Amino acid sequence: MDIDPWPEAPGLPAPVIMGQHWTDAVFLHWRIPHAVAAAFMPPGVVPDEFDGSAWVGLIGFRMQGAGLGRGPGIPYFGSFNEINVRLYSKEPDGTRGVVFLSLDASRLAVVLTARAAGIPYVWSRDRFRAARLPDPSTGYSVRRFRGGARSDFAVAPEFDVEATDPLSVHLTARFGLHTRFRGRTLYVPNTHTAWPLVRAQVTVLEDQLISAAGITVSGPPESALFSPGVFTQFGRPRTLEDGP
Repeated sequence: MDIDPWPEAPGLPAPVIMGQHWTDAVFLHWRIPHAVAAAFMPPGVVPDEFDGSAWVGLIGFRMQGAGLGRGPGIPYFGSFNEINVRLYSKEPDGTRGVVFLSLDASRLAVVLTARAAGIPYVWSRDRFRAARLPDPSTGYSVRRFRGGARSDFAVAPEFDVEATDPLSVHLTARFGLHTRFRGRTLYVPNTHTAWPLVRAQVTVLEDQLISAAGITVSGPPESALFSPGVFTQFGRPRTLEDGP
């Protein structure tokens, strides 16, 4: 019998704050030194390492039907592309999360609202690249309105090669984010089923977003993954001082 490598998602603290679909997700990851990641961690968390390294990710996906609570998606503002640069965090009790260095999106109202809540969204022009024969590549391109940083990346998914190895699970089985807001470190929990993941071959990669965030990587990513997506819900945030 095959063993499901995915951890069970923890229960979501009530109330449900919002729900949304994440589709056509591309995950690219590089190793970075522990000290580099540690410099970006909010107080109370440390880099969550795998195989002796911290990791930085460049992730693009299509957010669709985002809505408040358990309600329907908000027209127009609830659907957009998001391209983020992120690190991986861990609390002393082992609770794992992500730390976003940037999140690019084209909806200015969403960007301004998220920034007011301490989430580092950036207003950008972006485009989703859908696979069309004979080119099987799926990916994203983005250009920031301020500063002009760009990114263009795409992968050719290998739909017959599932990615259930420990590294792939470590990088994608994340059920919350750590952020700094009004002088306190918050954990914002979410829940979703296991990402249906496949390995992917990088076909396009010209990125300036990781360097714009203050991190240097070189060469191709060590991990390249694709997923058709999941539905996720977010619950009530807590401060780290509140405990799990």
